[in-house]
Amino acid sequence: MDHRRIRATTVVAVRKDGAVALAGDGQVTMGDTVVKTRAQKVRALRDGQILTGFAGAVADAFTLFERLEQKLERSPSNLAKAAVELAKEWRTDRYLRRLDAMLVVADRDQILLVSGTGDVIQPDDQIAAIGSGGSYALAAARALVNHSSLSAAEVAREALMIAGEICIYTNQDVTVLELKAEGSGE
Repeated sequence: MDHRRIRATTVVAVRKDGAVALAGDGQVTMGDTVVKTRAQKVRALRDGQILTGFAGAVADAFTLFERLEQKLERSPSNLAKAAVELAKEWRTDRYLRRLDAMLVVADRDQILLVSGTGDVIQPDDQIAAIGSGGSYALAAARALVNHSSLSAAEVAREALMIAGEICIYTNQDVTVLELKAEGSGE
């Protein structure tokens, strides 16, 4: 995995009780200066069936979102295949391999971390986090999943709030997207 320190955001994904939530903070920094506090770093693709979030350069992330959407058009019901195809292209394409970002992608069945070094990782515990506050959000989400009755969306939001208290590159203006559990009626 690419171990460069991405100091642009925090995104966390949580799968719990059949629901999936993806949350991202809104802070954008340039060097050591906050330039925006309400950025949208998570988005839904494929009519809301795929959730994705990024850490890194915004323009690079939008390029990757577009490429992921293209891969999903070719493999509409296979997120893992689309993610692997994106990672391969990202690693080998002369233009794409210069992009500075990481992605978290999720559907009802899986959460995947995707990097430009060709990594596509499905975490064992169905919790993933990226960005400068990713380790804090990951630890908080794991604790909350194991020791609370909070929903996936509540865990994701609270994990981001905790990361925002610790990481100077993460704020507490949190956006949460959710795929409800099938049959939940919501």
